[in-house]
Amino acid sequence: MKAVVMAGGEGSRLRPLTIRRPKPMVPIVGKPVMEHILNLLKRHGITEVVVTVQYLANNIEDYFGNGSQLGMRITYSREDVPLGTAGSVKNAEDQLTEPFLVISGDALTDYDLTELIKYHNEKKSLATLLLAHVHNPLEYGVIITNEDGHITQFLEKPSWGEVFSDTINTGIYVLDPRVFSYFERDKQFDFSQELFPMMLKQGDPIYGYVAPEGYWCDVGNLSEYMRANADMLQHNVNLEIPAKHIGNNIWCEEGVEIDPDAQLYGPVYLGRDSKVRAGAIIHGPSMIGSYSIVDERAQVDRSIVWNNSYIGDRAELRGAIVGSSSNIKSKSVMFEGSVIGDNSIIQDGAIIQPNVKIWPDKEIEAGAVVNASIIWGSQGRRGLFSRYGVTGLVNVDLTPEFATKLGAAYGGILPKGSVVCLNRDTHRTSRMIKRGINAGLPSAGIDVHDINQVPLPVARYFIRTTEAVGGVHVSMSPVDQRVVEIKIFDQNGLDINKTTERKIENLYFREDFRRVYLDEIGAIDVLSNTDVVGHYLEGFNKVVNHEVVRKRKYQLVVDYAHGSTVDMLSNILSNLGCEVIVLNSGVEEARTSRTPDEFNKDMQRLATISSALNTDMGIRIDPSGERISVVDDRGRILDGMKILSVMTSLFLRHHRNGTVAAPVTAPSALQHIAERYEGTIQQTKVLPHALMTAAGREGVVLVGDGSGQFAFPELHPAFDGMLAIAKLLELLATFNMRLSEVVDDLPAYYMSSARVTCPWEHKGKVMRILSEQYRERRAKPIDGIKIDLGKEWVLVLPDADAPFFHVFAESVSNEQAQALAEKYARVVSGLQQ
Repeated sequence: MKAVVMAGGEGSRLRPLTIRRPKPMVPIVGKPVMEHILNLLKRHGITEVVVTVQYLANNIEDYFGNGSQLGMRITYSREDVPLGTAGSVKNAEDQLTEPFLVISGDALTDYDLTELIKYHNEKKSLATLLLAHVHNPLEYGVIITNEDGHITQFLEKPSWGEVFSDTINTGIYVLDPRVFSYFERDKQFDFSQELFPMMLKQGDPIYGYVAPEGYWCDVGNLSEYMRANADMLQHNVNLEIPAKHIGNNIWCEEGVEIDPDAQLYGPVYLGRDSKVRAGAIIHGPSMIGSYSIVDERAQVDRSIVWNNSYIGDRAELRGAIVGSSSNIKSKSVMFEGSVIGDNSIIQDGAIIQPNVKIWPDKEIEAGAVVNASIIWGSQGRRGLFSRYGVTGLVNVDLTPEFATKLGAAYGGILPKGSVVCLNRDTHRTSRMIKRGINAGLPSAGIDVHDINQVPLPVARYFIRTTEAVGGVHVSMSPVDQRVVEIKIFDQNGLDINKTTERKIENLYFREDFRRVYLDEIGAIDVLSNTDVVGHYLEGFNKVVNHEVVRKRKYQLVVDYAHGSTVDMLSNILSNLGCEVIVLNSGVEEARTSRTPDEFNKDMQRLATISSALNTDMGIRIDPSGERISVVDDRGRILDGMKILSVMTSLFLRHHRNGTVAAPVTAPSALQHIAERYEGTIQQTKVLPHALMTAAGREGVVLVGDGSGQFAFPELHPAFDGMLAIAKLLELLATFNMRLSEVVDDLPAYYMSSARVTCPWEHKGKVMRILSEQYRERRAKPIDGIKIDLGKEWVLVLPDADAPFFHVFAESVSNEQAQALAEKYARVVSGLQQ
């Protein structure tokens, strides 16, 4: 059998190590990772190999040649432009006339390929995928198979809410050449995203082989690269270490010199002709490349040093990586996660702080303390985006420098000359961060429309209805005044999707920003607040029946929460003929963020005042203008699900046969309401982007998230608290009902929830076992795993940003709902063992 080794990887997440070498040429214990793969193929009797190359192809071709030095026959298939995994293999179609194996040249593995091939032949499969269980499946394609091994479901790079297994695609396949008939030559095409789902849809024999044992590591980023080296040295990988074992877990190639006074604590790998001087101390797992020197009294701890580099006397490396031909001079220190690119010099006594990256050909002056990456680099963050956008502590995580880089990264994914709108809340911190973004965007050739500080729904509407291709909103967290939130929007004013987030993250962490020439630098235009608000009100007034509301002459208590809606909403309510008692209308920076306890006290105060004054209702609108909290005319505080049920009832009365979109966590009462009015409930994922996207679907008249946020497709698909208030008043007036009457008319429902701590590395396993155990009772997969128990249901939902699960339950009483939530919380805890 022939093999195709895919070796076109650029390895952008391994920068600066891959600036001058393709990802398959990154060394693991002295040999390029691709050489370990070729030796594995040879071990299983595969000696004819086609290597697909693209990025820095000459490096690979010059090193391996025709393969004769390995006892193999190697030919090469070049891509002029990236063609995707399947497209690159298609280039070699004329050499692949019989079943063949596909394997990545930049992942370290020791799987039994002979058993994989045998399985493929036994199943008479058209495509067989080698599968593995991993702790964190988010960066891989998740796959489900039935008892026979037949693949039944694919999901490429899921979010935590979509994870239904920890079984992932390793990128190792056995394929029949008939698969080439599915796609054309010289066109971009991908195995996992396009070919395999297409085959699954057509019912072709496509199987997954879960290896009973073996090691696999996608050497995709710097931490995984260090782990792969450590695993090789610690015998976690069944591959040959290409050196002589001299005892105490020390491995040496030819010509190594170790001074008798040096101290080595294995596992340690020393490359050809490397030298360890007197008094030097090396703690494993560490790798010292060929011709490198560790000088007197230097300390190397859990670090990797590539070929031809020098570690000076009394220098210290702690969990660091040093590229080829670099000099770390006397008394210099490199801390955890720091990386030095090729041909760089760190002068005497310099300190490289944790996670700092120095690109090739740089010189750090003596005694310098380097806190940020030089020229390009990355901060050591798990990722930029959470469900709330880009968030972090003021002037710790989110600094002006950070904001400028973020602006440049966002601008770098947009066409030059595009327009982006910038908005913020009233806090001075938001102004500082916004100005940083305002500097970064023009540097990438983006024109900025600064719309100042309007309510968030106004900003979203303005972006959607003007020439802007996107926008940014900066605000303080509503629950923690130390935290800044940066939301980035698409051309429709909606939160950007996961694909766009990843593009921005990749550019940010690489810092490979587009810097335009001086005549292309973007312009900054500060727009009139009156024009922006007026543009929104023009659309707002078309969708609200002012006359029917004015006739009702509502009396309201409104808590503005010291936010940005004060002036605007006051005018709206005045135009609607409402008599308003105003609370918290002044702009106070310290009070825009409220803890849960403070929020509950605010709502109790609102309820007390509303009830005492016998008003029609009390309303709190959050500082951004997106979320409302409501007290009815009998002084009852309505939780998020209750006000969602109220709005659903009112909207479906008004729009018979309409559709309301709500998260999968919503109670079954919504279904009962929909049945009354011949409407439909469309369940969605819980994240805001999914809900707002649902607002664009045909027939949807209302979207609610169950926490007081609503979107109205007749105006725009984004959450809008001001329009929610107006619509609530309008529909109550239309049906001549008091709010308490609608509440009393709602179907009864009983819900409870629980939260279960779960380490990140166990999340995928828990989801897989739950999916398998409750396969027969599992409802249609939307978000998490929902178990249908007849008159009861339970939803187990992994949190997207934190190491825990949410458990939601609905039953026939509060007590039984609570017992059900607690029961499945214990199940989730037990599955982690």
